[in-house]
Amino acid sequence: MNKLPMTREGFAALKEELGQCHRERPYIAERIREAIADEPNLPENAAYQAAKSQQEINEARIAELQDKLARSEIIAVSELSGDTVKFGATVTLIDEETRKKRRWQIVGEPEADAKRGKISVFSPLARALIGQTKNASVEVQTPSGFKTYRIDNVEWC
Repeated sequence: MNKLPMTREGFAALKEELGQCHRERPYIAERIREAIADEPNLPENAAYQAAKSQQEINEARIAELQDKLARSEIIAVSELSGDTVKFGATVTLIDEETRKKRRWQIVGEPEADAKRGKISVFSPLARALIGQTKNASVEVQTPSGFKTYRIDNVEWC
């Protein structure tokens, strides 16, 4: 079983989502019962088909979340330190072409969210950064070609 690294916050978010999916079960089951009562001809019953589809999606998500939680390896970022980039680090990068700064925290795949400045430990950028230190330059393949970044800072939040 492959371990899935994540922060405590990421683990808590997955647990909360799993709880929400479990809480949806009775509502979906009720929709199915109501649809059957309204129209017993199931192949022709659009409400039944929609509710069954919602149930399948919800059950698949429950299975996925349970798998991720079972494989989780919680990393306590607040207990980490040092100048070397590794899981949990918040790294300030400078694009060597545009000179723009951007901060990224390296997190587990389930909690990655580029809009919030969180990238998956498995992303090309994170893989290029891991093991590097402040002032190192890294080259990363992007959809628009290779980009070079300089590590301006490594923090542990």
